[in-house]
Amino acid sequence: MPALCIHGDKKQDERRWVLNDFKTGKSPILIATDVASRGLDIKNVKFVINYDFPNQIEDYVHRIGRTGRAGAHGASFTFLTSDKYRLAKELVKILRESEQPIPPQLEKISFSTGNSQRRNPYYSYGRSGYNSNNFPVRGGNRYY
Repeated sequence: MPALCIHGDKKQDERRWVLNDFKTGKSPILIATDVASRGLDIKNVKFVINYDFPNQIEDYVHRIGRTGRAGAHGASFTFLTSDKYRLAKELVKILRESEQPIPPQLEKISFSTGNSQRRNPYYSYGRSGYNSNNFPVRGGNRYY
């Protein structure tokens, strides 16, 4: 599947060309930096994938705003790495306000941020039958 990219180092005429090919469907995949998160009106964006969660929750809202515009349906998928766990509470709040499902792992992370003893949200705290990564231990074997 043909994919194009857009980022701040591209010249303006290259950006226009890339956006035109994406808007017209010549390239169904657009890989973009935050340069595409604001000020663009692109209809029929079905999916937004946040490979790198932004540093500010407001930027997240603008990124996912590329999909589901004007009553259309769309979905966003977001990778949240441990260096951005501090934003989990705000993310859960936004998801609740917009009546979106909250993955249990995200909710667990949001409860554990800010407490130095609970930095690893998957730590089992000695729960019997589970290792420190919260994976079940059966017959001496660990399943990952």
